[in-house]
Amino acid sequence: MSSTVRRVLRRSVAVAVSLCALVGAIRLVAPATAGDDAGVRRQLAFLRDAIDGGAATDAQALYPEGYFFMHVLYGLTWVDLGMRAKPGDRGTALREARWAFTRLDSPAGRAPFSEDLTPSYGVFYRGWSNWLLGGVLSLQPAGHRDPGEERRFAEDSAALGAAFDASASPFLTAYPGQAWPVDSTVAVASLRLHDALLPARYAATVQRWLGGVRDRPDPRTGLMPHRVSAETGEPAEVARATSQSIIHRFLPDIDPAFAREQYLRFRDRYVVRPLGLGPAVREYPDGMDGPADVDSGPLPLGVSLSATVVTIGAAQVNHDDALAGALASYGEFAGVPLSTPWTKRYAFGLLPVGDAFLAWSKTARPWVAAPPPAPPASITWWWRLPLLLILTVFGTVPWLPALRRGRASRFWRPAAPAPTT
Repeated sequence: MSSTVRRVLRRSVAVAVSLCALVGAIRLVAPATAGDDAGVRRQLAFLRDAIDGGAATDAQALYPEGYFFMHVLYGLTWVDLGMRAKPGDRGTALREARWAFTRLDSPAGRAPFSEDLTPSYGVFYRGWSNWLLGGVLSLQPAGHRDPGEERRFAEDSAALGAAFDASASPFLTAYPGQAWPVDSTVAVASLRLHDALLPARYAATVQRWLGGVRDRPDPRTGLMPHRVSAETGEPAEVARATSQSIIHRFLPDIDPAFAREQYLRFRDRYVVRPLGLGPAVREYPDGMDGPADVDSGPLPLGVSLSATVVTIGAAQVNHDDALAGALASYGEFAGVPLSTPWTKRYAFGLLPVGDAFLAWSKTARPWVAAPPPAPPASITWWWRLPLLLILTVFGTVPWLPALRRGRASRFWRPAAPAPTT
């Protein structure tokens, strides 16, 4: 290989490395949450293509709610986008959210769940489905809503309300003999949504539920446990971030004051900066380690990538814009997003359900309660500096040999001969 070819190759590699460093720096500093509706729409375009190509069925093979989450998060993200639009511009959001609901309201959507539970198919299925159906109604002007959808929402809310009223535990079962507080939190939020859209019926049910929750905290953290006894609702597992990050997405719509206290407790015990770099969310409270599972994914340095993504939405709903922005910017830097004019995907699109959670998180907003006041900031813009310094070094190092050769050639350049007379 000639010296000229080697020189061209070295310069090409240096340019490529420097461009990667520059792109990384831009992703770290550019806003990545509020106002990124265009990016989220491109994510949704990718997700719809992926779902049509069988991604929901593939996700079901990974964990029991894979098919369900692919569809419900797709629909909920469209609801969030539709709520930001003028009533006359909500047609696409309404159509896609309805489509997602019909996929849940089907044998395939109900397949993993037991009809014999109370309510039928369990609180996970009924709570998330009811929340999405309430979102579909929210996109329609009062007085012009689809009567069948309105009737179905009222009936499903009544089934949930009756189940909570009849239960000794505030945490209903999602599968036979198994209960997770996060599932009941979503269901109770759907009852609050009912009372915001239709004549109010469930204020007493919600207050009883809150009393039961306050009586059964995780003793280590003071938060809702990750898993509880299906009979009594007593804690069976320490609070974990995969469920906490979803709980804090919904709790502000149930009781804003209780939500603020719980959110700050969660943020203090679970949000960390591993190796002094970007913010992330531990699966277990700081100072405690535990096993990974299909929900948390691998836990490098104790961090759950899935909980970190969902916490973006929890932070936004709690008006913690500093943390939401930091988590989203770090995700743009580390998530390897690939964009075209039509689609956007992360991690090369290898795990579409992760894209679904991220799109849902980036559009988060309260549906029932007014936006809460911003909490004291826990992170400043300067968390980016160590990463920017690393990127600067990364982008500069490939040019050092050329700079050294240039200096050496100048140093050893022979002096010009003296003029002759």
